This record gives sequence, C-alpha cells and structure tokens, in this order.
Amino acid sequence: MTGQQGVKGTITGLAAAHFVTDIYMPVLPAILPFLIAQNGYSYLAAGLLVTAYNVTSSFTQPVIGWLSDSRGLTVSVTASLLISAVFVALMGIAHDYYLMMAFAILAALGHACFHPTALSLTSRLCTSGNRGTITSYFVVGGNLGYAVGPVLAGGLVWWFGLPGLLFLIFPAVAMYFALKILLPGGIAAAQAMHAAKEEFTGEAPPKWPFAVLMAASVLRAWAVFAALTYVPMYLVAQGYELVTATMIMTLMLLCGVAGQVMGGRISDRFGRKEFMVVTLAIAIPFFFLFLALSGIAAIITLLCFGFCLWATFSVAVAIGHELLPQNVGFASGMMLGLAIGFGGLGVAVSGIIADHYSLAAALATIPVPVAAAMLLMALLPYPWKSLRRHIGG
Repeated sequence: MTGQQGVKGTITGLAAAHFVTDIYMPVLPAILPFLIAQNGYSYLAAGLLVTAYNVTSSFTQPVIGWLSDSRGLTVSVTASLLISAVFVALMGIAHDYYLMMAFAILAALGHACFHPTALSLTSRLCTSGNRGTITSYFVVGGNLGYAVGPVLAGGLVWWFGLPGLLFLIFPAVAMYFALKILLPGGIAAAQAMHAAKEEFTGEAPPKWPFAVLMAASVLRAWAVFAALTYVPMYLVAQGYELVTATMIMTLMLLCGVAGQVMGGRISDRFGRKEFMVVTLAIAIPFFFLFLALSGIAAIITLLCFGFCLWATFSVAVAIGHELLPQNVGFASGMMLGLAIGFGGLGVAVSGIIADHYSLAAALATIPVPVAAAMLLMALLPYPWKSLRRHIGG
C-alpha cells in the first residue's frame, strides 16, 4: 500500500468513525418528548439529562487531550465509539432516573474521548499544504452524523418505543469491523502512529495566540447555535410551516457541510487566515439580507450565510493544530469541546434579548459575534499567505 493510499484509507476510516460517533450525540435531545411521556420526567429533569451530557462532553475533552499529549494516555477510537453506543442504547431500557443520568454521563465520556485521539491521528496525516483539506474531511464526517442521529433515533423510537434505541449498537459494531479494513495496518498501527512523538526543534510556540483563536471560535459558535435555535422560530413567525422551516434549516446545514469541504481546500491554497477573515466578513451581509428580504431570496441568502459561517470551523481547527503542534490533543479538545460548550451559552444571551425586545432583535444581534470573531482572526498572530506573497511580489 502506497503512502498516499495509506493516508486516504486512514482519513476515510477516521471520518467514517466520526460520522458514527456523532450519530449518538443528538439522540438524547431527540428522545426527550418520549422520556417525558413514558417515564414521567418533568421538563427540568429531562433537560438536566441533556445538560449533564453536554457539560461532561465539552469540559472533559481538553483534559483528555492534555492527558494524551503529556502522559500518552489515550482511549482508542473504537473503544470510545463503543462506549458512546452502548450507553446511549441502554437509555432505551433504563427507567430509574439516576441510572439514566449515569448512562448519559458515561456516553458523554465516550464521546469526549473520541475527538482528541481521532484528531491527533488526523493531524499526523497532514502537511502544511493539505491540512485544511484533510481536517475538513474529518470534521464533515461528524457533521453528517449529527444530522442523521435525530432522524435515526426518532425512527427507532417511533417504531419500537424507547427499547428501539438498543438497535443503535449496530452502527458502532459495524464501524468497529470496518475500521479494521479502512485503517492501514489495523487499529493498532494507527494507535502506534498516534503514540509516536514527533520531534520539535527550538522553543515551544507561545500559547496566547491559541487563546485568541479560542475566543474567536467561541464567538463563532455563539452565532451558530443562536441561528440554529432562533431562525426556525423566526421562519414560523414569518408564515412558514414548521416542517418547511425544519427543511430550510437542514438545507442550511448541508450548505455548511459543502462550505467546510470547499473551505479546507481554499485555505490550503490561499491561506487560512485570509479565508477565515474574508468568509466571516461575507457571512455578515448575507444574514442581514436574510432579515431584510422575503420568499426565495431570503432563503438563498440564509443558505449562503450557513455556507460561510460553517466553512470556517474545520479551518479554525487546522489553525489550532498549527499553533500548538506539540499539544494537538489538547487543542482538539479545546476546539471541539470547550469552544462549542461556551459558545452554546451565548444562546442564553440571545434569548434574553428576544424576551426583553423581540425575536427579530435577537436575530439582528447574531452578526455581532461574527464581526468580533472576524476582528480577532485579523489580529491573530498567524501568518498571511496570499497577502504576504502579493506584498513580497
């Protein structure tokens, strides 16, 4: 097997594993109505299950990444995948609330263990010329899995009741055997590649540029989650049927997936900093146009907004790996865990604005964190590529 084929097989396997892993992440929110109806949970009790899952996943990922980088302690991608699958599936037959809470936390730990290890493996497949492209393939796998998860879980529970979640074990088991084929040399070889320490010469790079990137990523995540939360409500208020509004949001997410794949390639060619600044800047007028227009024109501008905003995620992860080359696991945990977790808290701020003023006012503030993220990316001490080339020429 050639080196190029080995890289292609490994990233295919890791992206596929990411797809399956992220199927389990949105299952709990999707089944909350069934838990309330069949297990008699209050809205608060049901919501706390989701909170426990999200907090555990978001805030343990950086710790797991740090342990991977500094102590070499990792949980294999297959073990992480199976942990998530088993405990999400067991929620279908658990009736005791505290047992359900334990399953949610354990499933979240499996999810948290996956990303630092898998992204560390992904990083080792990259060069400076293809990091954006390869990272985008991995990230997009998770995006697709997150989109499929609620549909799959909802269908199983609709047909079989809550015990139907037991069938969710099968995607993870199938992925376990698929990884034996897709990862060249098997899972053990991939783990050995992850364990191998790269030699870095000179002093370790400063950490504060990564802190700037994290701040920009939190602001971007705020805009993402605020849009996902409140745009459907806005569409319904504008006269769209709920099903139609949901379909529009799905299309926006699919445009975001396309944006990530294209964004990775564009950033490799023209520069990651240039791509981040320009794309975030372009997203702002598209969102204002969405609010100002109506009909098909408004929908098109919303899809363009989704394309631009989501396109920046995998590129930001690639930048994080380049800023902390000796701490890729920690950087991965921070970007996919903590940044997303804190960004989600921004939705509460948007909610307060909606309560005190209006839903339209809350939506009108979404470009504010996007603009702040753009400014931080422009100030980030990370080299320009195209701009430097033109100035040099």
